[in-house]
Amino acid sequence: MKVLGISGSPRRGKTTEQLVKEVLSATNGDTEFISLAGKKIAPCSACLACVADNVCKINDDMAWLRDKILTADAYVFGAPNYFSTLNSLTHCFLERFCQFRHRSGSALAGKLAAIVSIGGLSPEMPGKAIEAMLPYYQIKHVGTVTAQGAASCFTCGHGENCSAGAVSILLRPGQKITAENTPDLSQQPGKIQEANLLGKKINAYFTGKIV
Repeated sequence: MKVLGISGSPRRGKTTEQLVKEVLSATNGDTEFISLAGKKIAPCSACLACVADNVCKINDDMAWLRDKILTADAYVFGAPNYFSTLNSLTHCFLERFCQFRHRSGSALAGKLAAIVSIGGLSPEMPGKAIEAMLPYYQIKHVGTVTAQGAASCFTCGHGENCSAGAVSILLRPGQKITAENTPDLSQQPGKIQEANLLGKKINAYFTGKIV
């Protein structure tokens, strides 16, 4: 069993990446983790050049990711909440899976996907968006884990004095940003446990304990 973990967050080493790795660590398969941070992935342009052979013709980082996507048996897709929806980098990545579905394409049919959904507010939203895309590619959703991440407002340098950012919503007026009130995965041990259980659920599908 090959399990491919994808963090769609443009921020390396943060909550999305950490929790994707927690899911991967609980699987018994051959795992690989890839961060999309810094990758060049354009949106689908609906050019239809992939219709004939189910191979996208846009020349960017999806080209070398293609074989990894095809050879994986299961995925762990992680993404953060940007403006109450799935962030654009992850959305572009998943849009480009369209190359596999032309002419009743079934290259991804039956593969499994676990979802890691992160947000400072409403952490469930990116997960719901990813889940809605999976049936288009005949990928089976096995579960989602959500957790709170620290919005970039906590580290921009102006969070304490900005009335428009996440800090003003999450903290009391005049409250200073500290390590204790900045959302962090280490403060959410229950979410780490949920991620581990989700990884074990992937195992269960492959051992026939879940059908």
